[in-house]
Amino acid sequence: MRIITREQQMLDEDARLAADAARSARTEGRQRSTSSDLLRNEFQRDRDKILHCKAFRRLSHKTQVFLAVEGDHFRTRLTHTLEVSQIARTVSRALALNEDLAEAIALGHDLGHTPFGHAGEAALAACLARLNEQDRVQDCAQGRGRGSASAGEPGMLFRHNMHSLRVVELLENDGSGLNLTHEVRDGIACHSGSLRAETLEGRVVALCDRIAYVNHDIDDALRAGLLTEGDLPASTHRRIGSDHSARIEALVSDLVETSCACGDIALSDPMRDAMMELRSFLFDSVYLSAPVRAEADKAARLITCLFDFYVRNPRHIPDDHLRIAGGSAVQAATDYIAGMTDRYASERFEALFVPYSLRAGETLV
Repeated sequence: MRIITREQQMLDEDARLAADAARSARTEGRQRSTSSDLLRNEFQRDRDKILHCKAFRRLSHKTQVFLAVEGDHFRTRLTHTLEVSQIARTVSRALALNEDLAEAIALGHDLGHTPFGHAGEAALAACLARLNEQDRVQDCAQGRGRGSASAGEPGMLFRHNMHSLRVVELLENDGSGLNLTHEVRDGIACHSGSLRAETLEGRVVALCDRIAYVNHDIDDALRAGLLTEGDLPASTHRRIGSDHSARIEALVSDLVETSCACGDIALSDPMRDAMMELRSFLFDSVYLSAPVRAEADKAARLITCLFDFYVRNPRHIPDDHLRIAGGSAVQAATDYIAGMTDRYASERFEALFVPYSLRAGETLV
């Protein structure tokens, strides 16, 4: 038995990893300097910071797709995160990329996701868009330019990837953030949307995120009785496979082989087209289906009511959120609601909007 130190790990990275893989010894660093760890390289430290933070623990009580389901086997935001991490590690190992970096990015990529999945994200984004439009109309009526800062927070938007970055840079640790390396923060910010991560490992996570959710959302829809395997497009059965395990294996194998051949992270055109066909099928048959849409509409109304209440009544927002937001009620409300679990958001809605009988000696909050 022997101790493998951080220095030995870095030497191993140089010997083992591909030339274009990220190396912990060459990280662009953190926002604040820290002393080195004896046993862990910088990306391993980031992984551990994420695993131990409060936002990570809350993922276990945040919905993936199916809201208020009965049953122990439907995905949550946490199980989705772990599946992305596992697939990204497999791909990174096969391509001789930095598995530690890919794991850290994958574990942190959804830390800023709202309660109630993408329904909650869309509702919070709509609330901010509505405020932005109200500010624009007010500016025009008062003769100010479109870019004036009449409300103090002009042009606020909500995207879960950028809010995940806000969580790790600011919201965790009482406003000091997790102080992660540049490469991990870049991968978190670029896992969704049009921007590509600077590192190959970040690009691996972005594609593995799609591979994971397309396949596990099919699996959950089958479990929920919304689909049968025979409902899936026959063309995707032929190209990718006819069960969950076969689809994952086919997509991962194609991703590894195509990326190795082209020197970047990519699926082959036929496999990418088949996965996108499955994704479109899921939108039509699952995400926009009547049962899922009905619950998503309820979640949207809940988020909207909470947002409007907290913006009008910032004294009900915890003091630490107001302090970190610099006194901005809109930003504090956004941070507070985005951090809620499904259960906590429902509890706050019930406490604020559902009447109940007062017992002797009780007072309203």
